[in-house]
Amino acid sequence: MTTTTRPSTRASEPAPRPPRRARGGTRATRVLRQSGVVAGLLVFAALTSFPVLVVVLGAFSPESEVLSWPPNFLPSRFTLDNFDGLAARIPIALQSWNSLVFAGVVTASALVLNSLAAYALARIEFRGRIAVFTVLIAIMMVPFQALLVPIYQMVSALGWVNTLAGLVIPRAADVAGIFLLRQFFITLPRDLDSAARIDGAGELRVFWSVILPNAKPALLTMALFHFVGNWNDLLWPLIMTSDSSVRPLTAGLALLTGSATGVAPYGVMMAGSLVAILPLVVLYLLVQRRFIEGVAMTGMKG
Repeated sequence: MTTTTRPSTRASEPAPRPPRRARGGTRATRVLRQSGVVAGLLVFAALTSFPVLVVVLGAFSPESEVLSWPPNFLPSRFTLDNFDGLAARIPIALQSWNSLVFAGVVTASALVLNSLAAYALARIEFRGRIAVFTVLIAIMMVPFQALLVPIYQMVSALGWVNTLAGLVIPRAADVAGIFLLRQFFITLPRDLDSAARIDGAGELRVFWSVILPNAKPALLTMALFHFVGNWNDLLWPLIMTSDSSVRPLTAGLALLTGSATGVAPYGVMMAGSLVAILPLVVLYLLVQRRFIEGVAMTGMKG
């Protein structure tokens, strides 16, 4: 008696699906991980924004409640007395204007000088280019405080103390800005330069019409870094100015505690801090998208 064996059909059977419980566990793990990241970011944002919130509320609080114990997080009434006290102690409008001019002129000059130097180091072949770039990187390692005394002696010899020129010219260009723009310029295709030169463009024409239009994110990033850094700078304006009519806002606020009118109340100091940080917050909100794009693109390699 002959028995016939049926062919095995296991090979043609579809693979079994994973249990729903396992798939659900993977999804639950992913959701839990994302929730943990979001919670951590919220905690970090709360910790970093809490001092700013204290300054904002303290600036509008009565002086008797600024240092009260236990502390009152929300003031019993909102007042502008601290801003009146600030205006009585320092020329707040004039010094804010001085800060705007100082930071704006330094930023504009840095955009011109840093971009020209970065273009030469990134796109022009000349003897000693690597050596020049190496020296610039070495200069970045030297702290500004180590050069403060000789720079001040040179500015004083030129008679630029208590002048806008004395504040701006020593800060008109910096190595960090040159390095930032050079790293961006080397990522741009060299075919753009070649095509422009075939059409008869010179180096300045290539720089102005080809490189700069494609480097707007990096230029905006550098401009924001320079403006914020010089607006917040304290040491250099404090040393270079002794006249309140020339002094920027940060130096004026630093001298509140030692002014001729006596020690300023903490509410007045918080009002001054709010006046100092508000323009920067507005500026960042206006350019945040381009700023993030510029930081991301500057770090790319071509």
